[in-house]
Amino acid sequence: MTEYQKIIKISPDKRFGKPCVRDTRITVFDVLGWLASGMTHQDIINDFPEISEQDIATCLSYAAEREKKIRLSL
Repeated sequence: MTEYQKIIKISPDKRFGKPCVRDTRITVFDVLGWLASGMTHQDIINDFPEISEQDIATCLSYAAEREKKIRLSL
């Protein structure tokens, strides 16, 4: 898994504290939603050139780790 802590940032004054890609206002939820709607990684990068292939992979890694933590706490 990618070390997401260097790329995913949480700031209470940005997007209501949702996890964002670096210093952008693009949230992990945004990226997951785009992928779920059928956008390819290249489609996302074309529409949002401020994020990279690594950023998209890191969003997936972050979501997988979060899901794992939720399951473990149940």
